[in-house]
Amino acid sequence: MKYGFVKVAAAVPHVQVADCSYNSLQIEKLMRRAADNGVQIVVFPELSVTAYTCLDLFTQEVLLRNAEEALLQLVENTADLPLLAFVGLPLRVDNKLINAAVAIQEGKIIGVVPKTYLPNYREFQEKRWFTSSRDLQDDFIVIGGNPYPMQQQMLFVAAGVSVGVEICEDLWMPVPPSSELAMLGADIIVNLSASNETISKQAYRKQLIAQQSARCLCGYVYASSGFGESTTDLVFSGSALIAENGVILAESKRFSMDEQLVISEIDVEYLRHDRLVSTCFTEGCRQLNTDRGFQLDFQLAEYLREEANQLTRIVNPHPFTPSGKALRERCEEIFQMQVSGLAKRIVHTHAQTVVVGISGGLDSTLALLVTVMTFDLLRIPRNRIIGITMPGFGTTGRTYRNAVNLIHSLGVTFREISIKEACLQHFKDIHQDARVHDVTYENSQARERTQVLMDVANKENGLVIGTGDLSELALGWATYNGDHMSMYGVNASIPKTLVRYLVEWVAENRVDEESRATLLDIIDTPISPELIPADEQGNIQQKTEDLVGPYELHDFFLYHFLRFGATPAKIYYLAQLAFDGIYEKAVIRKWLRTFFYRFFQQQFKRSCLPDGPKVGSVSLSPRGDWRMPSDAMANLWLNEIDKLE
Repeated sequence: MKYGFVKVAAAVPHVQVADCSYNSLQIEKLMRRAADNGVQIVVFPELSVTAYTCLDLFTQEVLLRNAEEALLQLVENTADLPLLAFVGLPLRVDNKLINAAVAIQEGKIIGVVPKTYLPNYREFQEKRWFTSSRDLQDDFIVIGGNPYPMQQQMLFVAAGVSVGVEICEDLWMPVPPSSELAMLGADIIVNLSASNETISKQAYRKQLIAQQSARCLCGYVYASSGFGESTTDLVFSGSALIAENGVILAESKRFSMDEQLVISEIDVEYLRHDRLVSTCFTEGCRQLNTDRGFQLDFQLAEYLREEANQLTRIVNPHPFTPSGKALRERCEEIFQMQVSGLAKRIVHTHAQTVVVGISGGLDSTLALLVTVMTFDLLRIPRNRIIGITMPGFGTTGRTYRNAVNLIHSLGVTFREISIKEACLQHFKDIHQDARVHDVTYENSQARERTQVLMDVANKENGLVIGTGDLSELALGWATYNGDHMSMYGVNASIPKTLVRYLVEWVAENRVDEESRATLLDIIDTPISPELIPADEQGNIQQKTEDLVGPYELHDFFLYHFLRFGATPAKIYYLAQLAFDGIYEKAVIRKWLRTFFYRFFQQQFKRSCLPDGPKVGSVSLSPRGDWRMPSDAMANLWLNEIDKLE
């Protein structure tokens, strides 16, 4: 694998209770299947060599001897496999019995991790047979006549990844061993488990695993016993889960009579970035006694087959926009944050009104909707909102009508102030040929509109509500001291790909039929600043995405760059997977270069942004998430892009 991805698997083999030879063969079969799929780390259930439900058979010499022999045979049989595997079995230490996880790779036993927390309540009685790691004096164990390292706080370390181990009940504790293992450096936690099923237990188990992976900023690979365990009193479903920083990446089909092999990739590079950013994680590590535990080396498997190195996890092309119910819930929550932020600002400033410039486009529409909902919350009449449409040289009939209709249907005070004559006078003053549609021609209109809004706000004792969104701020697609400026930017952390869904949510849930029709037409209108005259048919001629590139690409680039510190090469790799069949490699590469060039060149605009509410994990506020010198060079990033194929 590359770009920090480690391919992992949670395996659930068929077992037969107390049949060690049979079980080891099933484990071997799944190890080979995992290797065929390019897996680098695989974990099996707790006590899988013997089965978990042996009960008092655990104290029988025949079982213990055969379990050890089966382990040694498994190690020998898999000497040709490069992956790191964790298998479970009972092992003797002097006169004690431990519930152990054994790490094996390429015909060698690397180390042994004993279980710490032994459940002894309700259906569990592990203290009847096993000894906790806390009650062991030795730091080695003899298997097959040879000594091997043994400790609970043990890290298995290879180039680019560190792995820690806990066993079943360990996870359910107030402070699981994985918490300390993560602070000691473990990027991935594997858990060998034998968690039985009861009503609703799976939902809680998933929640627990997801939360622990989030708390530890780690990957978590969980394998639990399945078909073949004794059903005398319990039922085991074969729950296998892979999580990463709070997200379940993959899971097994429960209650299957088939063996299970759940595969995904843990992005260790992203996890380490989050740990680097999180000063609290570092603080926790500093307070830990790092003298405890020790490291054992292993080799991270490398596979030459191209198919073995393919990413199996889904790469979401639209990371800012979930689907289905989650999208609806996100939209509602975002509106609540935007409204709350604006409400506080209005109350604090004792503003008598607010002023919003309405173009008939998505961003100004969203800003107006937020303002209307804020006034409703504050029980202020909507007519105290002044919606101003300012037709210019590029305004089309479609956007003009939508602006006018929306203002009227929402009950907002309507004003129309044409900027054409003012701009023509300005052109005359500065000796600008009005027939030359250059940057001066365009920006003069944006600045004239901003001046109108600011002056009306001063006259009416109000605030100017900003309309610019996160994507525009990232690209610098705003006129400095024009639409770039306001008194409160409600859309400042809303990416363009999410704006349309927020408007759509309001159309579906919060307005009457007249407003809904207008909103839906606005959603279908091409994105444009409308600073260049329309074509001969009166249609929008200046389309933003033709000039700076598709916003769905730029939002993808922005998310991975800011949220995870991803390199251009990694972003390029992920974008190819996310947009396969939509954009050619050359197109992705072109707009990726545009993104980084503009992002660095336009920082000066972001350095003086107005206030605005943060709503997601990515923000460009100079007072919060992103502090960057305005004269930073983009060469390192651009050079990397230029080398991409």
